[in-house]
Amino acid sequence: MIAQRATPHRITRMVTNINRIIMEKIKLGWILCISTLVIAGCGNKQTADDAHPAHGPEPFAYTVYSDSTELFVEFEPLVVGQLTSFAAHFTVMGELFTPLTQGTVTVSLIMGDKGIRTTAEKPVSPGIYKLALQPAVAGTGKLVFEISSAGFNDKITIENVVVFNAASDVTAQTTDTHDEGDIVFLKEQAWQVEFASIPLQTMTMRDVIKTSGLILPAPGDEMIITATASGIVQLAGSKIIAGNEVNAGTPLFNITGGALTQDNMDVALANARSAHIKAKADYDRASVLFNDDLISQSEFQQAQLDYETARTLFENMNRNYSQRGQSIRAPGHGYIKQLLVDEGRHVDAGDALAVVSKNKKLMLQAQLSQAYFRQLPTITAANFKTANDPHIYSTDLLNGKMISYGRSTTTAAPFIPVTFEIDNTGNLLSGSPAEVYLLSKSKENVAAFPATALMEEQGNFYVYVQTGGESFSKRKIKTGMSDGLWVEVLEGLRPGERVVTRGAYQIKLTAAGGTVPAHGHSH
Repeated sequence: MIAQRATPHRITRMVTNINRIIMEKIKLGWILCISTLVIAGCGNKQTADDAHPAHGPEPFAYTVYSDSTELFVEFEPLVVGQLTSFAAHFTVMGELFTPLTQGTVTVSLIMGDKGIRTTAEKPVSPGIYKLALQPAVAGTGKLVFEISSAGFNDKITIENVVVFNAASDVTAQTTDTHDEGDIVFLKEQAWQVEFASIPLQTMTMRDVIKTSGLILPAPGDEMIITATASGIVQLAGSKIIAGNEVNAGTPLFNITGGALTQDNMDVALANARSAHIKAKADYDRASVLFNDDLISQSEFQQAQLDYETARTLFENMNRNYSQRGQSIRAPGHGYIKQLLVDEGRHVDAGDALAVVSKNKKLMLQAQLSQAYFRQLPTITAANFKTANDPHIYSTDLLNGKMISYGRSTTTAAPFIPVTFEIDNTGNLLSGSPAEVYLLSKSKENVAAFPATALMEEQGNFYVYVQTGGESFSKRKIKTGMSDGLWVEVLEGLRPGERVVTRGAYQIKLTAAGGTVPAHGHSH
């Protein structure tokens, strides 16, 4: 896997943003702390002796996922009669994770058949909603967060939330757990980069043979444009260059006689025109004489034959002819793949002038080692990627099919060609080398993660596992087969663990920088 390279400017900007976020969170933590003491003192008429100690319990933290949303929320223990503030971080999980930027969020504390609720109309900053609840009774209940936004609604529930009678009753509660060595990567950091994570998947994968290959034009997909007369080539316009689109009938070249003393098509056309006019006159005169029985039938038929021959020759030479010469046009829609002549060059009739590609079909030809000859009948599809393009293409998704494979090899060509025909989506270039993953027999119940998550360090492979909303663990793993899209994991990951598929390099930079505080900061 090729990791994204961070430029010095990007790293500097990222560190600046991290420092700004830290200061904001520290200030916000003091504000929440002070506001909690003030509210508690006013609402419950507490004295200084009744206030919470300066070093109270750690905030509870929960990370909960729905099908489309990640909720990471931190809050002080819920105590009867005390107003508790919630810092709720909402992430919309798509191809990339993004903060929830608009809509209302309602949090309800439900205990039995009763409950209390409060609503925030908008986030205080992208993705972060501030809410507060003041429980009236102690016990165990659940927190329900409801999102209502244009075209987006969701509900996330946290079960078994304890409300304590008094602050002195607070005990540990099952929330996010973290190891000392976990890396803290804040939500505000993740939202500024390309980030995503998914649980470890169990799937059906096919045995993979990794090899190299080449993208080739499909048979019948390319047309060679040839000269229909001898002469000097002139381009029909300034847009006749490789890569431009052409339609059926688009003028490509003009061929003219110029100042040639031999094989001058302009002179030949003038002679053909004269011969046609003379043959027409002879034929008309022969028709009159034949009707008057003044010439024989054979003489009339000869005049008729001479006229038809002269007419055919003249019309053929005059077809697509203008003052600029003989016009050569595109026979159908496509793209100019290659120009084979330069303007001003002399060509003979039948010479190749250009190659026009329909660009609809391509061939992927993989070169297979002879060691895999027995597996050839089981190969049904392939994944591949081309140079300088990280995207993985699938023959299945390109309406591809295997059209042939070699049955023999030679000393000059020791590899077996395996050829697929595929649709050209416009992103593939004929002639490009490719890294190919040939797919054969299926393997059931494979634990796998996307190949974009895989990191490598001195020959060892690892991934980043999301252990909490803002905490991550670097996990060394042992890999199995890979089809270019997914990687089998043999050791190092457990079912359900979330693997970072986008943004792993940014987490690595954060871990190396050591500028982020340990977990437990306030929002």
